[in-house]
Amino acid sequence: MSLDPARVLDVDPLLDDPRTRIVVCCGSGGVGKTTTAAALGLRAAERGRKVVVLTIDPARRLAQSMGIDSLDNVPRRVKGIDDSAGGELHAMMLDMKRTFDEIVEAHADGERAAVILNNPFYQSLSAGFAGTQEYMAMEKLGQLRARDEWDLIVVDTPPSRSALDFLDAPKRLGSFLDGRLIRLLTAPAKLGGRAGMKFLNVGMSMMTGTLGKLLGGQLLKDVQTFVAAMDTTFGGFRTRADATYKLLQAPGTAFLVVAAPERDALREAAYFVERLAAEDMPFAGLVLNRVHGSGAAQLSAERALAAAENLDAEAAENLDDARIVDQEGGKAGLRNSPDTYGSSESPASETSAPDGSEGPAGSDGSDEGSPAATDSTDATDRADAPTDTPPHGHRTVEQLTAGLLRLHAERMQLLSREQRTRDRFAALHPEVAVAEVAALPGDVHDLAGLRNIGDRLAANRPELPEAGA
Repeated sequence: MSLDPARVLDVDPLLDDPRTRIVVCCGSGGVGKTTTAAALGLRAAERGRKVVVLTIDPARRLAQSMGIDSLDNVPRRVKGIDDSAGGELHAMMLDMKRTFDEIVEAHADGERAAVILNNPFYQSLSAGFAGTQEYMAMEKLGQLRARDEWDLIVVDTPPSRSALDFLDAPKRLGSFLDGRLIRLLTAPAKLGGRAGMKFLNVGMSMMTGTLGKLLGGQLLKDVQTFVAAMDTTFGGFRTRADATYKLLQAPGTAFLVVAAPERDALREAAYFVERLAAEDMPFAGLVLNRVHGSGAAQLSAERALAAAENLDAEAAENLDDARIVDQEGGKAGLRNSPDTYGSSESPASETSAPDGSEGPAGSDGSDEGSPAATDSTDATDRADAPTDTPPHGHRTVEQLTAGLLRLHAERMQLLSREQRTRDRFAALHPEVAVAEVAALPGDVHDLAGLRNIGDRLAANRPELPEAGA
């Protein structure tokens, strides 16, 4: 696909700009967000910036591609990059529970922190409550930004069914924990003493009694203790969610939507672009991964299929001609003659040698019907007899060429589908800048592969490299 120059995403100016402090790679699952984030981080580092890549990908592909045994909640220096420009590359993987624990430890004294960390409701919440992973990703982003140790943070957003979870989950979690139900549950603990008892006697006891039966008295008590401790320690969750949201809206942040040239992925990318605009998020452009290309695009699928059919017909005609020639020699016709089947005589016994002597069986028929004579003759016939297809494991040049033409036709049909999908996206969002990356023959598993992806992103060069290049 030849992109309009006005719509081409220029990656290097974005990475080189010192005002760009955060790059967020987002999109639906399985579109290459982790690889894109790692490639951008590596390219920025080799161009002189001090970069940390934050991934939430549990598959640990980022660690493998960067040559690190494992990643955890602490940034690790990546070795082997070209640091001649003075840049550095660090990488880390979000530990959701550990990040939550760090928040508690940072804002509570030792005694209160121990109460919260040992609370059963907190332990369940920090281990896997819906939205906690996305919330903690934003918390970790805020921590990294506050440290001001890196001049560029590249975020690989959590893999999820919907790309919108990344924006919605922090507020959902904050709204839940700051919601009316939680506030009602914690009201007695906040009032305390006789005032709290009077409040309960007015009607609260009826509600808490009902909830206690539904949820269990111990769970209700755990929730009350947890929220009261958290609230008095460092304020409401909604306040913190709002703070991280403002960080995402800041001018130094750039969102990159990552997608594949497939209908569902680009439909969700279009929805996400609209959502970013509605939320006033700084959107940089679209990275289109796994774009297919062809070195013979001038040969259409229709012409390739027509040529394949012609070659098949030619190959069949050649086989028919070969069969006729063999039958004129007499061997194929004799082998297929019904007179030879069911007979105890060898076909060779009915013919004479070129010099006029009797055949191998002799005139007395002493060897007539012997296994040796029959096997020898059948082997000769099988070698000389024509077949409809070449021997097993062998194909004619015409058949091989026809197969390649059909493969090319399938590739061109795939390119046509991808082109229509991209055209629909471009019609909906003509203002979106796009960078394309080719569908590579294998997975990216080292720094060289990430560097190749970064080069393609920067040059917007989706085609595969030429042989020997």
